[in-house]
Formats: sequence, C-alpha cells, structure tokens
Amino acid sequence: MENQLKELFGAWIQAIGTVTAAFGSTPSLNEDTQESLNLWGNVLQGTGNALIADAQEGLTLEKLGNEVQAIGNTTVVAGILLNISEENKLKLDINGNLLQSIGGGIALPEDLLGEPSTVRTLNITGNVLQIIGNSLQAIAGAEELKRIQEKEKEKEDRFKGYRENNEANQESSSSQSLAISGSWIQAVGSVISAIAQTKESVE
Repeated sequence: MENQLKELFGAWIQAIGTVTAAFGSTPSLNEDTQESLNLWGNVLQGTGNALIADAQEGLTLEKLGNEVQAIGNTTVVAGILLNISEENKLKLDINGNLLQSIGGGIALPEDLLGEPSTVRTLNITGNVLQIIGNSLQAIAGAEELKRIQEKEKEKEDRFKGYRENNEANQESSSSQSLAISGSWIQAVGSVISAIAQTKESVE
C-alpha cells in the first residue's frame, strides 16, 4: 500500500512538473520566468519519476524507464543551471528530452503486453503522448541548435546576411512552435498517466 501511494504521489508530482514546464514554453512570458518555470517543471518531473521508480519492486521495465526519464530531467536541469554556452545548453536539453523519450519507450511494453483494461489503455495513451511530446521537443532543440550554428558561420555580404537572418528568424519561430506543441502534448500525456495511476489505486 505504501508503494502504491508513493507511485500515485510520484505520478501527480510528475504531471504538475510537465504542466509547469509547458507553461514555461509560453512565448508571452519574459525569459527569466520561462527559465524558472522550465527549471522547476523539470525538477518536479525528475522527482516524480524517481518516486515512481522507487515504488517499483524488483527490476522491471517500468522501473528502468522511469529511472531513465529521471536522468533525462536531470540533464535538462543541468543545461539550465550550468554556466555554459547557449549551444551546450541546447545540447543538454536535446539529450535530456531524448532520454525522457527513450525512458517512456522502455516502460511501454509492460502495458502493451498486459491484460487489456481501462487503466492499461490510459497508461498506454499517456505514455505514447509523453514519448511524442519529448521527441518533438528534442527535434525543436536540434533545429534551434542548427540555426545557431549556421548563424555563427555567416560571413557573407550585408544583403545576403539580411536575407539569411530573415530565414533564420522563420526557422526559430518554427522550432519554438514545435517545442511548445511538444511541451503541451507531454503535459497532457502525464496527466492521463496520473489519472490512470489514481484509477488503479482506488480499484
């Protein structure tokens, strides 16, 4: 019972974290607020994933998947806190989101192979949405990294530079939209997973 409560608590902490981080992707907020929400969102996600993993008895795919997701969250947090270049921060963010996506993929087979039920369906839906959300965030980060690297290499005449800057701005807007979509898809997925965990606890 204690482990079940820990898992339930972890699921909702993770859900709150993903929603917090999703709010952090809102473009209308100033940069400091965005960074703060993203930081605390990932800290909460990592804590939630660690609690869920700790509640699992023995070595299971779900336990391993949540441990990998917690490492992914820690990687994102490191990218926010470390005093490193923007390029390296983005690399840590990309790797962190990829690890979260991989972690979700590791945990997925247990639900796919289990007996069909409403809880399992919710778990699968929530997990798949989180995998998609993290993958989109990683792709958005990769696009932004490419844009920064190309911008640094620009050493051409003024007209061409102006034209390419406009193109770069369009690419930045595209990657930002992708990151926002990914954040909210992940948030919806984590809330569905938390609902599934709640339903499992009361049954």
